[in-house]
Amino acid sequence: MEEIVDRYYQALYRFALSLARNESIASDLTQETYYLLAAKGYQLRDSSKIKTWLFTTLYREFLSRHRHESRFPHYETTEVESELPVISSTVVNHMDAELVMHALQSVDLVYRAPLSMFYIDDLSYKEIAEALDLPIGTIMSRLSRGKQQLRSRLGELKAAPESNVIPIHPSLPKTA
Repeated sequence: MEEIVDRYYQALYRFALSLARNESIASDLTQETYYLLAAKGYQLRDSSKIKTWLFTTLYREFLSRHRHESRFPHYETTEVESELPVISSTVVNHMDAELVMHALQSVDLVYRAPLSMFYIDDLSYKEIAEALDLPIGTIMSRLSRGKQQLRSRLGELKAAPESNVIPIHPSLPKTA
């Protein structure tokens, strides 16, 4: 392998540079070609055709990159800022709030009440304990378990594709 690199590296790099017109891309193409030789070189039946194989492989890698870049061009955000949709922070907050409220509705009822009082009504543990007529230790335990359920449900909701939201409340039918 070392002998092949020593023999063809310069010519291969010059060829890549003539195609890409960019030193960094030419270097990447050359390295990728040698990587493919290391990975798939055993498939080469006739070792006398190694030079042809290297140049053909590099050319195919260049074409592949070129096709990918033409299909999926890279733009800096500042270049296309005027084309980006304007979304106000209130819309984003509203979307997040809807997601959290949906997840909260799927939490077991025994945990939902303390969670709602804690997060929505902004009550302290002591105030929640008094309102529900429960010991403060029970409230702390229910809030801890409720937070775990809420985190789990939020993870499930975020993982579900938007076009195919599956209700996670046990009493609701599941849709596909």
